[in-house]
Amino acid sequence: MTKSNSFLRNIVKPFLSNSNSNSNQESQEEDLNNITTHEQRVFNFETLVSATRNFHPDNKLGQGGFGPVFKGKVDNGTEIAVKKLGQTSNQGKREFVNEAKLLARVQHRNVVSLLGYCVSPEKLLVYEYVPNESLDKLLFKSRARDTLDWKRRYDIISGVARGLLYLHEDAPDCIIHRDIKASNILLDENWVPKIADFGMAKLYPEDQTHVNTRIAGTNGYMAPEYVMHGNLSIKADVYSFGVVVLELISGQKNYTFDLDSECANLLDWAYKQYKKGKGLEILEPILASTADPVQVASCIKIGLLCTQFDHHRRPTMSRVALMLSRKPGALEEPTPPGYLGSRRRSHGLATSSSSDGMSGGSNSQSRAPTASGGGGVPLTSITTQSPNPADMADQGHHRAATRASHFHPHGRR
Repeated sequence: MTKSNSFLRNIVKPFLSNSNSNSNQESQEEDLNNITTHEQRVFNFETLVSATRNFHPDNKLGQGGFGPVFKGKVDNGTEIAVKKLGQTSNQGKREFVNEAKLLARVQHRNVVSLLGYCVSPEKLLVYEYVPNESLDKLLFKSRARDTLDWKRRYDIISGVARGLLYLHEDAPDCIIHRDIKASNILLDENWVPKIADFGMAKLYPEDQTHVNTRIAGTNGYMAPEYVMHGNLSIKADVYSFGVVVLELISGQKNYTFDLDSECANLLDWAYKQYKKGKGLEILEPILASTADPVQVASCIKIGLLCTQFDHHRRPTMSRVALMLSRKPGALEEPTPPGYLGSRRRSHGLATSSSSDGMSGGSNSQSRAPTASGGGGVPLTSITTQSPNPADMADQGHHRAATRASHFHPHGRR
């Protein structure tokens, strides 16, 4: 048995119900064996206690549904981020197993790396430390936001696109992240973006036509068809990516947007400005001296195309990669964006999630959304529905052959 196979058996064993039959346990272990392709290092618990100074509060980077995350340094000088399972967190137990299963087989320059694990006496996952904090903290909460000039923002857009392209089309199985947002994008010492927090991610096997799942995500980033009907596909990630693109361009947060009282959110405002022929006015003023107008125009259009209400009209990430290499005039016209209350009132509840903060990122919590224009009435729980199988042909969960050459994920490690 390989070390990583043993790792996955060990992390799941404590969470299996005593009432499960032997056949069920064997089936679950077989699934885990099939998922593992990469070796992971076993960290001694005492080593991680020492590295984090006994999980000292000064070393705390963030707090997620899984539990707290701490910065540490091992004996060879390598800086790490240690995710610690909260002792009373049922959500954390699920996320622990889920993230370990997925990241054990994912290797890409624009996806945070799982370095190893510890299962006794506490459950810990160990990641590469990403020093330049989360995009959320720099973009919305820092006086140092001018460090994100246009070139860096464009590179972040491109890097996240490459990371999602890998997850959707080039990973061993198609992975839907489900919580793409600014606080789950970490920036390394060279400002390379890395997608983090896979606790809610879902595998999307090619031999299946749909995924049944509870709704989970973060206000302002969730696709309307997913929140309202439980229809989960890669187009939900595409929508979230489009929101992040428009946030990077404008410096405004979609969910708390308040520049125009007549607009429901950032998406609504960006679309209206675009239709008036004033698209470049979306650009954050501090970027004016560094921005490339052609790139800005392309990214605005891409952001709007990714957030269209009709998920069939949203591009796949392979198509986004092609779009980023084209001039804006060559792109199709976007239709109105989708968001809660934009066309229909919704009847679903979004399960909370939060930033893991594997850098010095934000501790922002997700909130259960309310229907726009619905008087702020909280959404209630729903039974999710399966997407129409006919729709899934358009979702691109098969491996698309077309790539823009400079966007092919060469960053895979």
